[in-house]
Amino acid sequence: MSFRDFKLFDTHLHIIDSRFPLVPNNGYLPGQFTCEDYLDRMKGYELVGGAVVSGSFQVFDQTYLVDALKRLGPGFVGVTQLPATVTDDELIGLNGAGVRAVRFNLKRGGSEDVRHLDRMARRVHELVGWHAELYVDSRELAGLYDTLVALPAVSIDHLGLSREGFGTLLRLVARGVRVKATGFGRVDFEVRAALQELYTANPDALMFGTDLPSTRAPRPYEDGDFELVIESLGDEMARKVFHENALAFYTPSSLLKPA
Repeated sequence: MSFRDFKLFDTHLHIIDSRFPLVPNNGYLPGQFTCEDYLDRMKGYELVGGAVVSGSFQVFDQTYLVDALKRLGPGFVGVTQLPATVTDDELIGLNGAGVRAVRFNLKRGGSEDVRHLDRMARRVHELVGWHAELYVDSRELAGLYDTLVALPAVSIDHLGLSREGFGTLLRLVARGVRVKATGFGRVDFEVRAALQELYTANPDALMFGTDLPSTRAPRPYEDGDFELVIESLGDEMARKVFHENALAFYTPSSLLKPA
């Protein structure tokens, strides 16, 4: 089967456009990766949408994200970083622009401090129906477990990165936390077995993403990562991971248009 045999909602991509503010993170600034670059890279896929995720180097800038969502068009949503001081009007405006989640980057920084996680996650969910996304190493999940299972909607990036703490990630998934099947070149474990364990723990939890352009990853995204999901789970389960799970999570029922 080819890529076009599976619809894809790409749950994790970065747009890097030098027309908008970029802030070095520990001395690192990424190279340009525009909307046009992304769409050209994905032209062999049955791409139906995706989530543009703010990186550490974009901090609290919203201008690049609003522009990217306009350029990418319907089906694409935003995952942004916000200060705890964000106003209700600002949240409502970003929601209207297509933003659907707030990100806490515990791995790289550039986002609000984790001490604001509980309050902000509840606030954005109640006001605009958003979820919270965490870039966090699984080794840190034990200390966050009670907070995360009590929140209304949460996802964790890049399969949690580490085998240490993976058991805690599995317990979170069984309790309803979502996990992005992204960044296969970032993790320290065998991906195939991890995908199978996570899917067994909760068939609705896994959501695939390319992680393009894979900034700072030891190994960037390859088409073989997509194929690995099919090989690991089979066609039917892969369809859930590529499209169905993400569509349900990023498009709350209150925002769906009648058929």
